Parts: sequence; C-alpha cells; structure tokens
Amino acid sequence: METLSPVALGFLGSLVAGLMTALGAVPVLFGRVPNRGVRDLSLGFAAGVMLSASFFSLIIPALDAAEARYGVGAIPAVIAVVGILGGMALVAWLNETLPHEHFSTGREGPESAALRQIWLFIIAITIHNFPEGLAVGVGFGAHGLSGGMPLAIGIGLQNLPEGLAVAVALLGEGYGRLRAWGIAALTGLVEPVGGALGAALISYSEPFLPWGLAFAAGAMIYVISHEIIPETHRSGHQNKATMGLAIGLVLMLFLDVWLG
Repeated sequence: METLSPVALGFLGSLVAGLMTALGAVPVLFGRVPNRGVRDLSLGFAAGVMLSASFFSLIIPALDAAEARYGVGAIPAVIAVVGILGGMALVAWLNETLPHEHFSTGREGPESAALRQIWLFIIAITIHNFPEGLAVGVGFGAHGLSGGMPLAIGIGLQNLPEGLAVAVALLGEGYGRLRAWGIAALTGLVEPVGGALGAALISYSEPFLPWGLAFAAGAMIYVISHEIIPETHRSGHQNKATMGLAIGLVLMLFLDVWLG
C-alpha cells in the first residue's frame, strides 16, 4: 500500500468505502429489514461520523496546512471559511439544478419527464455520495495512508446504514429485493470517482491543499444538515437519532486520533 500513488490510494480507499453501501443493503435480500427506529438510529450514526470527519479530518488539517503556508493570522481562517462555504454552495447548487427525488419529500429540482423515477433516485444519492468520496480522496492526497485511512473507515461505516436506507426506500416504491439491493450497491460506486478527483487535485497542486480540505468538509456538512438529519427526525425517533449521532461522532474522533 505504501508504494501506491496518492491518487491510487484515494481511488481504492473510496472504492472500498463505497462498496460498504452494498454490504449495508444485504438485509433486504433476506427479508430482515430493521424497523424505522433502528434505521433512524443508524442514519444518525452516519451523520455523526460525517460531522466528526468534517472537523477533525478535514477542517483542522486545512487550518494547519494554511498556517504552515501563510503563517498564523486571519488568512488561514479566511481560507477555511471560503472553502467550507464553497463546498456547501456547490452541493446546494447541484441539489437545486439536477432533477432528483427524496424518499420522503418527493421531487426537487427542475421537472424532467424524460427521466424515469429510478434515475431520479440515483441522481439524489449521487449528489449525496460524491462529497464523501471527495473527502476520502482529499485525505489520501494530503497525508497518504495516515490522512486517508480514518476517513475511508469512517465513511465506510456510515455507508452501511445509508445502503440499507436506500434499499428499503426502493422496496417501498415497489422494486424487487434483488433490484433494490443492486441499485443501492451502484450508488456507492460514485465515491471512487470523487476519491480519485480529490486525491489528484491535492497531490498535484500543493497550494490547493487547505482549500480542498475545507471544500470537502463544507460539502459533507451540507449533506448532513440538508439530507441526513431531517430524514432521521421525521418519524418521532429523534432521541435514537441523536444517540446514534453521538456514537458516530466519538467513534470517528477515536479512529482519527488512533489511526491518524
């Protein structure tokens, strides 16, 4: 692994994390689907992992990289602020521009009668998953194994309940078990695309490092706030979701300190 380039590490790390989506969706193949409370707790766990990764694996390293290049002062803070807001703005723009459909609130974005419903779902998950792959790739591109491994493990863990949530939602829309699992598995494969892109940008453009780290964090924070947390609070299981968030946050913090 040490002999691989950062781009290869970013691609492989985010690929493994993305494949965990398929693993998480496996219960639908056997009819053992957890109830809504367990699913909301699991999605809360996913939000906690992503929130912790955003700060401890991306924003803090972004500030450190900016301070190493520009010194202590306002400039590192400005870079972090602009990068975070830029990442959030891009995902928000994608969310408003691309036609897609949420499992609870229905269709968003411009109307597109030519797109079948299945592709609306896939676009929604693509918007969701791409920033995760980007974050993993940025981690590997910035600091190699030590920077990317905690993110890859954390994102992989949170992809487990995500994959299950997607497959269960598709079952509710009338798709068969195998097809629901297959679609959920495919949605994770956008992550290595983001992973390779993030690692390449950071590896070949060192001045971009703090900007890229903060940008990836902003993209993930938008997904947490706009997609995951509202989904976990719709059915009266907010206490379970909050407990899941707390567990995910501290687990990711532990992994980042231990492995990083």
